[in-house]
Amino acid sequence: MSNIQLMSEDLANKIAAGEVVEKTMNVVKELVENAIDANSSFIKIELVDSGVKEIVVTDDGIGMDKEDAVMAFSRHATSKLKSLEDLFNIESLGFRGEALPSIASVSRVNLKTSDGTSGTEVIINGGKIESVNNSDLKQGTKITVRDLFYNTPVRLKYLKNLYTELANIVDYVNKMALSFPNIKFVLINNDKELLNTDGKGNLLKVIHAIYGLDVTKKMIAINGDNKDYKISGYISYPEMARTNRNVITTLVNGRIIRNSDLTKTILDSYHTYVPECKFPIVVLNIEADPYLIDINIHPTKMDIKFSNFDNLKALITEVISNKLSKRTLIPTLEVKDNEEKEKTINLKNIIDNYVINNKENSKEEKEYDNIQEMTLDFAISEEPANLSTSSTDVEVEGVERIKKMYPVGLVHGTYIIAENEDGMFIIDQHAANERINYEKYLKALGTHDNKVIDLLIPIKIELSNNDYIIFKENMHLLEELNFTFEEFGINTILIRSHPYWLPTFNTEEAIRKIIEIIIMKENFDSYKFTEKIAITLACKMSIKANDHITLETMEYLLDTLRKCENPFTCPHGRPTIITYSNYELEKMFKRAMN
Repeated sequence: MSNIQLMSEDLANKIAAGEVVEKTMNVVKELVENAIDANSSFIKIELVDSGVKEIVVTDDGIGMDKEDAVMAFSRHATSKLKSLEDLFNIESLGFRGEALPSIASVSRVNLKTSDGTSGTEVIINGGKIESVNNSDLKQGTKITVRDLFYNTPVRLKYLKNLYTELANIVDYVNKMALSFPNIKFVLINNDKELLNTDGKGNLLKVIHAIYGLDVTKKMIAINGDNKDYKISGYISYPEMARTNRNVITTLVNGRIIRNSDLTKTILDSYHTYVPECKFPIVVLNIEADPYLIDINIHPTKMDIKFSNFDNLKALITEVISNKLSKRTLIPTLEVKDNEEKEKTINLKNIIDNYVINNKENSKEEKEYDNIQEMTLDFAISEEPANLSTSSTDVEVEGVERIKKMYPVGLVHGTYIIAENEDGMFIIDQHAANERINYEKYLKALGTHDNKVIDLLIPIKIELSNNDYIIFKENMHLLEELNFTFEEFGINTILIRSHPYWLPTFNTEEAIRKIIEIIIMKENFDSYKFTEKIAITLACKMSIKANDHITLETMEYLLDTLRKCENPFTCPHGRPTIITYSNYELEKMFKRAMN
């Protein structure tokens, strides 16, 4: 008797469900994508207990007739691929034909659909069709998924807690709303509305519905193209950066995708504008010929491969860097009255109440706290009068993007207070000096100038055995920086001269830092190497906090900062300067009451 047997369709669907349906978000994703492919202009997602008990997705799309409604639950049944050629020219969101049978195999499903001429109701339990009846539903589709994983208790056990499941769904629906601003999305959990977009095609209005007015006012429109790709969307001012990378939304031909190289390109474009642990809010839509991309990598269809990725990388870097280089990026502190604060935290209270009423244990509470930033980064506030463009989206031409500031004093030996006709400015003296020194050192390192300073007394640098071996292997890097040195005894080198740009004070410390960088370098990149040196020297050789400086030094510092390419952040991405506008000052002191 043969040991190899053809597995049953039910077993195959349950196995496939393990790849397609890992959590409630996957069910919502597949059903919403089907609704979008059906040319829907309205999609409503209703959840009970974050979708674990029930998920209902209703749309006004083209619907299906009775034959298609039944066939849709057969494995590998799809209307989106007809031939092998179609696999390399995919324009729909779904195409595998695995989602519906996989979902149906691990839940109880009720499908009501109508193509405008007749309605059909299909009831499925654990992957088995129990009945097919006529329905009076208007054109569109309503699919209800109940008791997810009821027949696979092991998978049910490993679902995340309700708060995490809800956070994943909210994050996904937010991104779909950003991807399709021309579709009205409504998301409800336990009768609480979490998202409601107008579906009128204005991406900035969708950003407002998700993130709130404060973020919307700090978004910059971007667009650009080359021979292979076209990009559009919005990027945030650096001050709006968050600690969760989920605020970066990348779309390819309307499809939500996750690609580490793409995310890295965006973050590199913000280099020194935001700290390494922070992420800007970005909505980036990439349009490309389907032949240039491959989305048939994973059943979730959220990973992607690009052809000619270097062209896309160059386009993104150029467009984002160009936009940031033409903005005045000084964070403005705003004073909110109690009414504005209540509007901002409205949605937070909704989810907080949900948590209080459904809390199970302290572990879940802790996990919820960890995901709050992802789920609560959007706020409900009144719609501004005009969202066709950001009110701060103004390009500034010329080198100096900051008006002259006049220092008036120092607070805590750290923060310079300055003023001009626009308001009051607070400058972090260390961050400002660090930015100035960083650009000076980076420019000097890039010029390959042969000017050196000969030392009257050589500087002796002694290293450990291991560090000396690594240094000897890479000592040419020190030579390329125009240092003159020689080996001296055991594990020791003598520095005879150094490049002129090295600080004349703390020279030995600066040289030691450079040697440390040479010893610790990994995956060598010449630009990153010189930049690391510039950042390290700038940090170590700059004015420190609690260093009391004179008014003349403050004035020199501010005037030099204004001439920097990026005067708004230090090389680590921390802000150098913040401001209170005249209006905000008057508002705080009740001189302005509206």
